[in-house]
Amino acid sequence: MAAARAHEGAGTGTSGRIGPYRLITRLDPPGSPALPCRRFVARGGDGETVLLSVAAPGADPGAFAAEAEAARRLPAPWFEPVGRVSGAGGRQAGQAAWYASPFRPALPLPVALTVHGGPLPEATVRAIGAALAEGLAAAHAQGVTHAGISPAAVLLTADGPRLCCHGAVRAAGPDGVPRSGLPGLDPGALAPEQATGGRPRPPGDVFALGAVLAYAATGHTVPESSELPPALRAAVVSCLTRDPAHRPTAAALLSALAPPAPHATVLNSAASLLAPGWLPGRVVAALARQSAELLAAETPPEPVAPAAPVPDAAREAASPALPSPAFDPAPGPAPEARHFAALPTAPAAATPTPHPTAVPTPHPTAAPTPHPYDPRRT
Repeated sequence: MAAARAHEGAGTGTSGRIGPYRLITRLDPPGSPALPCRRFVARGGDGETVLLSVAAPGADPGAFAAEAEAARRLPAPWFEPVGRVSGAGGRQAGQAAWYASPFRPALPLPVALTVHGGPLPEATVRAIGAALAEGLAAAHAQGVTHAGISPAAVLLTADGPRLCCHGAVRAAGPDGVPRSGLPGLDPGALAPEQATGGRPRPPGDVFALGAVLAYAATGHTVPESSELPPALRAAVVSCLTRDPAHRPTAAALLSALAPPAPHATVLNSAASLLAPGWLPGRVVAALARQSAELLAAETPPEPVAPAAPVPDAAREAASPALPSPAFDPAPGPAPEARHFAALPTAPAAATPTPHPTAVPTPHPTAAPTPHPYDPRRT
């Protein structure tokens, strides 16, 4: 356990804390490959539960924070909302850049496939693709490229997918520098033009989304076309075309995956595929277990400073403050064994703590006005 704690604290500041947040557990399993950012479930001093995303090793912390700040001002449906962002004055020396999002029970796409026991059903893959294409169409209409899409960047929640890890490609390496093989970038989801150092543009997002759908449908990002479900084959293959000029736009992909009904609008075409039952039962059960574990998780109290000295209490006044707790704040196994999605059975009954969990927010909708400055503008 000590080794796990030391590893967890490396590059994230003091053990058990990142910025103003105390860590509860990791969202991604230990050893997950190609993570564009490290993600933790954490709580603030006011009891708010957040999803804390931390810059991956090797990423430019300044670029990571700038990307998060730009994403905070980007209204796009199905994008994970960004709340607080670490700034120059919000990070201690040697601490990684981070941003916080309101927490809702969620599984990374690779974890969802593991829980399900293999590729996801065609209807689930179609719903994921339509929702994310809708979000990308809104972002692209504002002149913004996400530049961070990969299977690990997609979170599945009960009411739809969420796209996070904003700008991971740009944070990993600047334009003009080959990005192939850089830490945190999934080679199967990195568009060829971006791998050679090209500036991320909307066609690169479409390529990466095609790789995500291929992964959800087959278990890997570079399948043979014959492995893809026939009803999705044409759409996915068109996204994975090496020539950016021959890829569909995000709006065209949305129409291909979710043809609008006679009385539907563009903005509700993806939501129509997210009716109850859109997720497989095992994934729904894992989300419920995650929520129950979070309610049962204890976070230690803040260290209490000694009381002000008085003449007859000099000994108490000289006592040191309580030490900061280790990373694993709740009794039980090490964090690796406490990863939510990896639990095969429901946890033992526990009395819920009074810590409130974040209330899911409504899906943001796209706005036509671009932000005056955005490092991802195409």
